[in-house]
Amino acid sequence: MLPVKQFQDFIDHHQLFAKHNKVLLAVSGGKDSVLMLHLFRAIGVNVGVAHCNFNLRKDEAQRDENFVKMLADTLDVPCYITHFDTKKYATENKISTQMAARELRYNWFEELRLNEGYDFVALAHHQNDTVETVLINLTRGTGISGLHGILPKRDRLIRPLLFLNRGEINEIIEKENLDYVEDSSNLSVNYARNKIRLNVIPHLQEINQNLEKTFSENASRFAEIELFVNLQVQKLSEQILKKQSDGVYIALDEISKLKPQKLLLFELLKPYSFAESVIQEILNHLNAPSGTRFFSSSHQAIINRDYLVVTTKNDGGTSNQFIHPSTNEVLFGSEEMKISFSTDIKFEINPDKAFVNADKLIFPLILRNWQNGDKFVPLGMQQAKKVSDFFIDEKVPIHLKAKTPILINGNGDIIWVAGMRQDNRYKLTTATKKVAIFELKK
Repeated sequence: MLPVKQFQDFIDHHQLFAKHNKVLLAVSGGKDSVLMLHLFRAIGVNVGVAHCNFNLRKDEAQRDENFVKMLADTLDVPCYITHFDTKKYATENKISTQMAARELRYNWFEELRLNEGYDFVALAHHQNDTVETVLINLTRGTGISGLHGILPKRDRLIRPLLFLNRGEINEIIEKENLDYVEDSSNLSVNYARNKIRLNVIPHLQEINQNLEKTFSENASRFAEIELFVNLQVQKLSEQILKKQSDGVYIALDEISKLKPQKLLLFELLKPYSFAESVIQEILNHLNAPSGTRFFSSSHQAIINRDYLVVTTKNDGGTSNQFIHPSTNEVLFGSEEMKISFSTDIKFEINPDKAFVNADKLIFPLILRNWQNGDKFVPLGMQQAKKVSDFFIDEKVPIHLKAKTPILINGNGDIIWVAGMRQDNRYKLTTATKKVAIFELKK
């Protein structure tokens, strides 16, 4: 008999889906997915079948597709078929064939789920897949999440066969006389997973005959540990990560207090894609001079006085923007500068506004990033000062220096270090007849 009760108990225990949900089943035609389809039919759930032809095994792939179509027709289940040029996709994206097939099928499953109104996508992974995944992760290097292998449920993906191992599935298929097709690539040792399946696991099973059950129990423990760590990291993040408009600030003394330091900093910075090796570099250089930078694929972390500041990599330069007499506004990075003119000669004390003697302007003006060697005469002073020294005096964070807009007159003079201080040479006087008003907005 089909293990219907165990199947339903596993679904209920892990709250995989409700009885009224529609579930899309990923069916290759092999033993695992065929059994999953029959079990879903046995418990009376509304299902559909999705099959991917990756065009990697020629006649065998077409045989699999025909079999799945026939099986779906026999069981009166909707069937969806798609074809992929997997090798072309792998070449274009510079990834392995296995990774290409994975990306293609998961993207298609989600698209199909949404378009056809299914609530979940069911995959036929079993306990042996968990063993293989954990061993692969350990071999390549992994964090906590890699130790629990395959979870029964993640977002809209469910794996309701994780209560069975490969031997149990083979036995059920044989006793129930269920038809299936065999994928010859499962016997190839060209793939890392197959090497572990065929060459490693049999030796481990000599040590522990209940290897799959042991790994399954371990996976549950590691999943609980991961949940506990995530909850602690979330609390810690709320305490020590200060999210500002210009980046995320972490006090260096708070990093020094972390225990265990490397694990917690890695988890805190995980959303910003920093590799473990880079985390170690950060910890090795907490006393480094301001300006020391560390990079991930998408972000940078900068030592800035007493803080580690995390920003996106593209927080740097913006191309020069020209301002003509008719220009009303100009965009500069994430900021907007508005320009207006008035004959009402007055000003207000506001760092985000500059009130400039319009008669001294030489168009076009230029709005650009700060450059080494820039000098200006800060309002209220008579002597020129390097902008870099002005930044130091004003304690401007290093990552904001490159982002600060500098308004340049046509003669090369700095008119305004935008959002901070305008140049004394362009201030309003009793002789001013027309005022140019520059306003910086986020």
